Amino acid sequence: MSGGGLIRVDVPLGDRSYPVLVGDGARHELAGVLPAGAVRAAVVTQPGIGIEVDPGIEHQRFEMGDGEEAKSLATVEDLCRAFARWGLTRADVVIAVGGGVVTDTAGFAAASYHRGVAVVHVATTLLAQVDAAIGGKTGVNLPEGKNLVGAFWQPAAVLCDTAVLATMPPRERRCGLGEVAKYHFLDRTVPFDDLDLPEKVAACVRIKADVVAADEREGGRRALLNYGHTLAHALETAGGYDLRHGEAVAIGLVFAAELAHALGRIDADRVAEHRRVVAGYDLPVALPPGLEPAELVPLFARDKKAIGGVTFILDGPDGIEAVREVPSDAVDAAFARMR
Repeated sequence: MSGGGLIRVDVPLGDRSYPVLVGDGARHELAGVLPAGAVRAAVVTQPGIGIEVDPGIEHQRFEMGDGEEAKSLATVEDLCRAFARWGLTRADVVIAVGGGVVTDTAGFAAASYHRGVAVVHVATTLLAQVDAAIGGKTGVNLPEGKNLVGAFWQPAAVLCDTAVLATMPPRERRCGLGEVAKYHFLDRTVPFDDLDLPEKVAACVRIKADVVAADEREGGRRALLNYGHTLAHALETAGGYDLRHGEAVAIGLVFAAELAHALGRIDADRVAEHRRVVAGYDLPVALPPGLEPAELVPLFARDKKAIGGVTFILDGPDGIEAVREVPSDAVDAAFARMR
């Protein structure tokens, strides 16, 4: 535990290690986690966030647009030019206040401006707290796919204030629960069903921190954090189905379980467990009506972890692992079970 009842989880990366503070009121610790010597702070957020922070040094607010369409190279250029006009230097700090769209975009802007300015994330959504703000992956979308341009740029600290989650719309909260559901299967020893919300967030952070420490740049093990994301990213790229990221991940988790079952890697009980966990968070377990696999399969190859062909992250007797060269009949069988 940290001061004030906060839970502290460290991401161990040698001299680039950093703390993640989780719990009610975590955002008020901002001044204490800024890099030493920072004189100015560029606070990047969105108009509708409504969360005020006090970094304790001279600062200015920079707003970016809402939605995935704002997660673009154009936004990164706008932010960097605004930083330059204000006079931000490499010795200063960028503070991203918002959900994953903000932390991904502001983090990439920080990584790019002056070839790297420190960044601190104040994560205001459940999705950002358990996933997007942790681990140093930053980036923006292209019309051809999600997160295709970016950089690995670790933050100086991450603040996960669980008090702000009470104001989230129910659907936005469920979006974060899609990622929480993923962590149920990445570490079977964690009793997620018995944890309160701050403990659940901290557990997710610990799992991700361990993976990031072992494989910071996604050369192998870190790809396991994409469990459920092969289909999820295809659903999001296909568009037009009114799915949020966490909802797409939830569907992707069930699909991955059905695919693993079709390959004989897991039994029917394990598939049922996936469906129980996902449904228990009030998340979808089936494909949107009218969506055909023929629209989605070509999009699998655009997934960021596709190296030399499509790679699926699947459950099995040894846990979650990467599986290549999956036969098309198994994919077809899994899709048939998703109706």
